[in-house]
Amino acid sequence: MADAAPRLRNLAEQLLGAPLPVRIRAWDGSEDGPPGAPALFVRNRRALRRILFKPGELGLARAWVAGDLDVEGDLYETLDQMSDLIWERADDAARPSLRDPAVRAAVRELLTLAGPVLLPPAPPREEVGRRGGPLHTKVRDRQAISHHYDVGNDFYELVLGPSMVYSCAYWESPDATLEDAQRDKLELICRKLDLRPGARLLDVGCGWGSMAIHAAREHGVHVVGVTLSREQAAYARKRIADEGLTDRVEIRVQDYRDVRDGPYDAISSIGMAEHVGAVQYLGYATDLYALLKPGGRLLNHQIGRRPVRDEEGYSVDEFIDAYVFPDGELAPLGRTVSLLEEAGFEVRDVESLREHYAHTLRRWVTNLEAAWPRAQRMVSPGRARVWRLYMAASALAFERNRIGVNQVLAVRTPERGESGLPLRSRDWN
Repeated sequence: MADAAPRLRNLAEQLLGAPLPVRIRAWDGSEDGPPGAPALFVRNRRALRRILFKPGELGLARAWVAGDLDVEGDLYETLDQMSDLIWERADDAARPSLRDPAVRAAVRELLTLAGPVLLPPAPPREEVGRRGGPLHTKVRDRQAISHHYDVGNDFYELVLGPSMVYSCAYWESPDATLEDAQRDKLELICRKLDLRPGARLLDVGCGWGSMAIHAAREHGVHVVGVTLSREQAAYARKRIADEGLTDRVEIRVQDYRDVRDGPYDAISSIGMAEHVGAVQYLGYATDLYALLKPGGRLLNHQIGRRPVRDEEGYSVDEFIDAYVFPDGELAPLGRTVSLLEEAGFEVRDVESLREHYAHTLRRWVTNLEAAWPRAQRMVSPGRARVWRLYMAASALAFERNRIGVNQVLAVRTPERGESGLPLRSRDWN
């Protein structure tokens, strides 16, 4: 008798302490759940073994990446339906405990469904291996960046589109093209930095060179871009040569902590500071402050999360840490602003682009899904699945105000207090 799905559904509801809003389809062909709802497809018993050996988010992630667990139907709808269980109940003290006899019985039933369990299934090869030693050393940061960015520039072209900008776009309307919205974001940053011909710009975490090219071509500045990714640097240098901008733009494979050729008139840091980490953030801010001339501006574009009471200030997501951005840490906006000020900066403007990032991520997911077979060939089926899940889940996290993204404009204000900003700074002129 094919009965795995109803048994799994009953077990999930006991363990989660709430009704399951999606259907379950199991490897034996059985199905159970609300009619018309999207379905979680448990392809094999190995998915259960992964969850048993690593309960919680990481076990689910391993099952997803390996293809043992899948979604049938709209991925966004499924994640949205599950989000209350995944997010809102994460810290719920009323959740079932293993001290509850009924919960222990449910776990025993899950062990029976999982079949003979001798050893834990090996993690998918896309998972970062066990790491020891201190966080955010130069060597460890270089390895973390390589894991995420050195997977093939052709794959990033497929996802990001021609702009090759890997941070949220700036949408005039939802109907704008991704390329126009990314151009508008780069132009917004240039205006906030008040870039003028002949000025020196340091672009920290320069990616594939899009900001450097835009600033040099449209504003006549001289740019130094630094990245830890050799693949990014090679791609950026070719683009710069094709644009005829080699006399204005230099791309270095270099840690921001090793930049010593200041002062610069302006610094852009776009989607890079999430990699810096709690232990290094004050040093990061202090280093950038020292690299700016008096009156110079910093534009720090960074993802942040909502603060949680009685928490240290930074958070690490198990799935993201294991498969996407190793050692990445998100801090609340207030923590970021405080550390920039502690380093000496005067923070002059903060602009939230939360909804803009949700829209950008949905466009990236559309690009990925439109070329799904090719994407899997470019990297691996598992890595393509990582990207699809993390971008779709992140879009919902932005939409639900779980995380946000902020442009913080800060100035190395001279001792006499002349910031150089106009009285009505939002005009950005």
